[in-house]
Amino acid sequence: MATKELKKFTREEVAKYNTEDSLWIIIDSKVYDVTRFRNLHPGGVSVFMDEGIPGEDATEAFFGLHRHEVLERPQYARLQIGVIADEEPQITGGRMPGEISQVPYAEPSWLAKGYHSPYYKESHRRLQKAVRQFVDDIIYPDAQERELDGKRPSQSVLDKMSEVNMHAMRMGPGKHLKGLTLMGGIVTPEEFDYFHELIISQEISRCGARGYGDGLQSGCVIGLPPVLNFGSPELKAKVVPEVLSAKKFICLAVSEAYAGSDVFGLQTTATKTEDGKYWIISGTKKWITNGTFSDYFTVGCRTEDGFTVILVERGEGVSTKPIKTSYSSAAGTAYITFDKVKVPVENTLGEEGGGIFVMLSNFNHERWVMCCVSARSQRAIVEECLKWVNQRKAFGKPLHSLAVIRSKLAAMISRTESVQNWLENITYQMCNMSYKEQASKLAGQIAFLKSYSTRCAQLTAADAVQIFGGRGITQTGMGRFVEHYHRTVTFDALLGGAEDVLADLGVRQAMRSMPKDARL
Repeated sequence: MATKELKKFTREEVAKYNTEDSLWIIIDSKVYDVTRFRNLHPGGVSVFMDEGIPGEDATEAFFGLHRHEVLERPQYARLQIGVIADEEPQITGGRMPGEISQVPYAEPSWLAKGYHSPYYKESHRRLQKAVRQFVDDIIYPDAQERELDGKRPSQSVLDKMSEVNMHAMRMGPGKHLKGLTLMGGIVTPEEFDYFHELIISQEISRCGARGYGDGLQSGCVIGLPPVLNFGSPELKAKVVPEVLSAKKFICLAVSEAYAGSDVFGLQTTATKTEDGKYWIISGTKKWITNGTFSDYFTVGCRTEDGFTVILVERGEGVSTKPIKTSYSSAAGTAYITFDKVKVPVENTLGEEGGGIFVMLSNFNHERWVMCCVSARSQRAIVEECLKWVNQRKAFGKPLHSLAVIRSKLAAMISRTESVQNWLENITYQMCNMSYKEQASKLAGQIAFLKSYSTRCAQLTAADAVQIFGGRGITQTGMGRFVEHYHRTVTFDALLGGAEDVLADLGVRQAMRSMPKDARL
C-alpha cells in the first residue's frame, strides 16, 4: 500500500491556526494539529498557549521538554497533518537502528570516524555491525518493556539469540564454539577471541536496562563456565546444549546472607551419603541473579575437605523466591533454599575441596564481563549528557556555555575513555595468555579495573544527575536513562566482588610479586 503524501503548508498558513479552537504547531518542519490533543497533554493545557507556541515553530520548546522518540509513538505521530513546503527535517534524534552515533565520545574510539586501533580486525567490525543491528531490532524493544513490567526476558528473544549462537559466544572463545555457525558465519569459531566477546557484551549494554541485561542469560555467563571447564564429559553433554539453546537456565549460587565476598565464610553445607554416591546439600543463597527462573544452580558449598562447587538441578528440596532490589525483577534476583537436596557426586565441578580454584578461574571472566558492561554504560550516559547540554537552555544560553557543566563533562569523558583503554589492554593480554596465565597474572589487574571502573561509574552517574537536574531523578521523560543509571549503577560495584575488596586483592597480588631484593 502506498504511503499517503503529506500536505504541504507555508509557515504563514500555519500561523493562522493559533487559537484554542484551532491549534497547530511546527516541530522540525513537520506540522501537527494539536487542537483535540491539547486537553489530553500530560503536561497540561496551558503550555500550548505560551508565547511563541500556537501557530509557530515550537521545535526548541519541544526538545527542551521531550525526547525525540515521543514523536515516533503512534498516538503522537498521527497528529502530524503535513510538512512545511521546501523545508527538510534538521533533527535526527533518538536511536537510529544499527547506526554508529556521530556524537563525540558516544562510541569507543575504534568505531569513531577517522580513528584507528591495533586491537580490532575486520571480523570484529563485521560482528559489531551485525550485533548492533540485532540488538536494536530484537533485544532493545523487549528490554524497554521487560525492565518496566519486571517479567523475564521474552523467550522469543532468547530463541533468536540461540539461532545465531549468541549465548555460546558470550561464554568467550573455547572448544564449546567448535562446529557452530556464529552470527550467520560472520566470524568463525577459530578466529573468535575476547574482543569479539567484548563487542557483544558492550552492544547489549547499550539497551540501558540494567535489570533486563542481567536477566538476559547473565546467569549463564557466570554460572556455565564452571561446568564447561570442570564438569565431567557426561554432565557437559547434558547441560551445556540445554543452556546454550536457552531451553533451560543456569545461575551461579555463591553469595549468602552470611558471606558475600568472603567465599570461605559460606554456611551452605554438602555432606556425602554413607555409600558415597550422593551429596546432601543444605543451606541458603541470597541475591542470586536469574535464580527465580533457573533450572540449574552452580553452588558453592562447605564440605569436609574445604570448599567445593556442585551443580544442582532444580527439584525436590530446592525452592526460590524473588528479592526486590533497586533494579527490575526481570533479572530474576532470588533467595534460594536448599533443604537436604540429594545430588549425584558426578555433579561435582572440579576436585572435592578445590572449589576455590574453580571460583577464582571463574571470577576473572565474570569481573571482566562486568567491566565491559560498565565501560559501555558510562559512555551511553556521556552521550545522553552531551545531547542534553546541546539542546537545553539555562539563563538564556545553551547549558554547555556554563563552565561548571563543561567541567563535569570533561571529567565524565576522561573517566570513560580511561576505563575503555585499560579494558582493551587487559583484553589483549587475555587473547595472548593461556587460561592458567590469566589466573596468575590478570586477577589483580582485572580486580583493579573493576574497582576503578565502578567507582568512575558512580561519579559519572552523580554528575549526570546534576546536569539533568530534576529530570535526572524522574523515571520517565528526558532523563529516564540517567535516573535508571543512577539508581542501578551500584550493582556493578557490588556484584562479583565489592570495590574495596577487589582493590585490596590487587594490592595483595602485587605485593606477592615484589622482588625480595627491591629497596629504595
